[in-house]
Amino acid sequence: MNHAEWKTRRHRALLGEVVEENPEYDRLYEEAELAHDLGQLVHDRRTALGLSQTELAERCGMKQPQISRIEGGGTMPTIPLLRRLARALDADLTIALTPHHAAA
Repeated sequence: MNHAEWKTRRHRALLGEVVEENPEYDRLYEEAELAHDLGQLVHDRRTALGLSQTELAERCGMKQPQISRIEGGGTMPTIPLLRRLARALDADLTIALTPHHAAA
């Protein structure tokens, strides 16, 4: 799904129109939401430590634009990169699988 299709689909949903099911769209939307949430966590921790993006990048052997992309939700880091970020942010990396709630 390209950006124009996404905008149209989102706009139609906001107007209350019925939007057709599209598993690929749903998968991509979930990935984008996860990348955004992760970026927000990195940003919040970095600013809590009083670090600039450049300082964080230096701490984990990256370049500032890479940190910017992560914080902006524009990329999904690998687990080894998440580990490097966590160390650079003086934080623990916790990954969990939470079971879905069973239907009552």
